[in-house]
Amino acid sequence: MRTEHSSAGTLPAAEARGLDPADRDQAVDPGQDFYRYANGGWLARNPVPPEYSRWGVFHEVNDRNEKILHEILEEAAAAASQGGTAAQLGAFYASGMDTARIQQAGAAPLRAELERIQAVSSLEQLRDALARLHQIGVPAWFGFGSEVDPADSTRVVAFAFQAGLGLPDRDYYTREDEGSQKLREQYVEHVERMLRLLGDDAAAARRNALIVMEMETALAKASLTNVEMRNPQVYANQLTIAQANALTPSFGWGAYCAAAGVPGNPTVNIVGPKMFQEADRMLAALPLEQWKTYLRWHLVNAAAPYLSSAFEQENFRFHQTVLNGVAEMKPRWKRVLDATEAGLGEPLGRAFVERAFSPAAKQRCEEMVRNLIAAYRQRLANLDWMSPATREQAIAKLDAFQYKIGYPERWRDFSGLQVDRGAFALNVMHATEFNFRYQMSKVGKPVDESEWEMPAHAVNAYYHPMRNEIVFPAGILQPPFFSEHADDAVNYGAMGAVIGHEITHGFDDSGSQFDGAGNLRNWWTEQDRAEFDQRAQAVVEQFNGYVAVDDLHVNGALTLGENIADLGGLNIAYQALQIALQGRPRPPIGGLTPEQRFFLSWAQAWRENARPEAIRVQVNTNPHAPARFRAIGPPSNMPEFARAFGLDGGSPMVRAGGQQVRIW
Repeated sequence: MRTEHSSAGTLPAAEARGLDPADRDQAVDPGQDFYRYANGGWLARNPVPPEYSRWGVFHEVNDRNEKILHEILEEAAAAASQGGTAAQLGAFYASGMDTARIQQAGAAPLRAELERIQAVSSLEQLRDALARLHQIGVPAWFGFGSEVDPADSTRVVAFAFQAGLGLPDRDYYTREDEGSQKLREQYVEHVERMLRLLGDDAAAARRNALIVMEMETALAKASLTNVEMRNPQVYANQLTIAQANALTPSFGWGAYCAAAGVPGNPTVNIVGPKMFQEADRMLAALPLEQWKTYLRWHLVNAAAPYLSSAFEQENFRFHQTVLNGVAEMKPRWKRVLDATEAGLGEPLGRAFVERAFSPAAKQRCEEMVRNLIAAYRQRLANLDWMSPATREQAIAKLDAFQYKIGYPERWRDFSGLQVDRGAFALNVMHATEFNFRYQMSKVGKPVDESEWEMPAHAVNAYYHPMRNEIVFPAGILQPPFFSEHADDAVNYGAMGAVIGHEITHGFDDSGSQFDGAGNLRNWWTEQDRAEFDQRAQAVVEQFNGYVAVDDLHVNGALTLGENIADLGGLNIAYQALQIALQGRPRPPIGGLTPEQRFFLSWAQAWRENARPEAIRVQVNTNPHAPARFRAIGPPSNMPEFARAFGLDGGSPMVRAGGQQVRIW
């Protein structure tokens, strides 16, 4: 890939190198509050912008990346004659920026889908309407897609998973505290307002909103909790069509799969069968009119951000202001960019890479990955709690790891996607359906090893357990996570720990249930697994002790996988740094040793200001702990951290020796 300019070139020199002294609060004792010592200056200068629920490093990097993407889309939209994906990007973006057309259309782009729902007069037609909604990205009742088979990592299978709720999580429907009851009342009012915008009179909108709440509550009570969903065993429930029909006799899976565009005679992995059974009972028991109301609601709920301002503003009021405390919408171009990323993420990422990611950056990152894997292998070889039999399997899994850096080697073909400069909501539907059909086309076929699951500009990374691979898009390989101009200590403290984090996901409480080939298979001795579980429980208890906001504690069980990955990733990154520095000079930079810069870089990667409402939603629904605890939790378990800053065992930032947790 050629490089026209780098986003790092727009940064202050200190930030491009990795650490800016102004970001710290050196009046704070690092042993008392390392998070504020590392980030106090930045936290004071960076309140949460009114259009965000939180603001941190990920948002800073994403904001810089978005400016590049904005230029790409504006140029594409302004071009008079062009073809290929540039024309698609330009037309899609232009339709989203045409607010006059969007405002004039109101709910008209939904007319065909609403008429389809209204015409339903049988369970068979209801099933077909549901399949159609899934094609256009409306997760009513359940979500549907394709994924690698957990039992056979060489092939792709169909997945049906619990969904169909308008609130963030099933527990929002079941908790009986005063705040939860009030939120449910606010949700019913929101549904009522949206249905009135669709044309219901006041009485009908109220009645229908209560029907939606009743149906969603029944589905929620039968759904797995978010902690239960972390167990990969629940994803291995592959059923033939006959078995699926026996589970839900009112539905008809063969006809659904045909309507959804699934080729052949597939099996279906049904995740959360209890919820599917409850929905099937509701299919037989409830009048069709109630189901039609439910489908109509989920259609408008999904489409609202792409409709006229009344829909968009009411959607924002509840989902962002009520739930997350956000005061203002993002600028229009950012909202349209979000939709473009969702529909045409890979073409957009390809354009981003051409402007913002250098071959030198890719090469240096690949070197870091190799060092991290080497460090992990050393640690596995020397673990004192693991038997030789399990160790052999663990090293074999590590040796089988694949990694992808920057961008795909082969870009997906989008030539079949039809978009124009007309209705924005219709373009969103067309792009969603195009991507859905692509997912369906993979069912029953061998896994494409070259495929990526997020666009190249994403400020993110992932480990895929069934592929046994780690993936780092160009979007996150930017300062302050990574810079080809920064010293190793800074790069390893931030990006190195991210790489180590993703590697460790292969060995966390969930990923460790998959073998090196990506199959869900136990490769542990019973004694070793019991030892691992005991150490993991200590991580649960550590994070259970952190108070996120008011009296709300972090959920150590929900966040366990991410916390194990943070702990392992930081330990491995530290060891990899020592490998990288071996035999080289180690002069202080800015008065800081390489080890001090390493831990500061880690903590600064998690600097973030967040609204209390957003923290509550995060703690209730998100498998990641709030940023502050990610910054201080893992180092507090590491003697290397205490040595770097000369901290004794009585420091609040150093857990007592008997409480320090080390797994990998």
